[in-house]
Amino acid sequence: MSITPGEMTTLSAVLEKLRIKKRDNEFRMTPEGFGTGNGKYYTPEQLKIIKTYRFEGDSDPSDSSIIYLIEADNGLIGYSLDAYGAYSDHEDDGYDDFIRKIQMEERDEQIIFEDKPENLAPVH
Repeated sequence: MSITPGEMTTLSAVLEKLRIKKRDNEFRMTPEGFGTGNGKYYTPEQLKIIKTYRFEGDSDPSDSSIIYLIEADNGLIGYSLDAYGAYSDHEDDGYDDFIRKIQMEERDEQIIFEDKPENLAPVH
């Protein structure tokens, strides 16, 4: 799957590209911080948002979401999905405050999705 202009225009396209590149670790909000299910939890200071994708529903503006591509200080790359509007599930868990504290370092898609060994997430 090569990257062409306009290819990453749907939520499912971005998630599929992450899956193919083995970067589909989902960062989820927990009381301990962001976790990916591997037993490690991250604070905002240990993370960088390296790309954002914003999607709005074609027929319903309240059907909107953002995917944040995130890199942890140990090299792990994954994502956090924020469905906002009518489908938001982050009401009182501190997600919004947490995500605002993460440093932004926007990167180009070719750099994020290339197959160089240094860009592959470490195996834990």
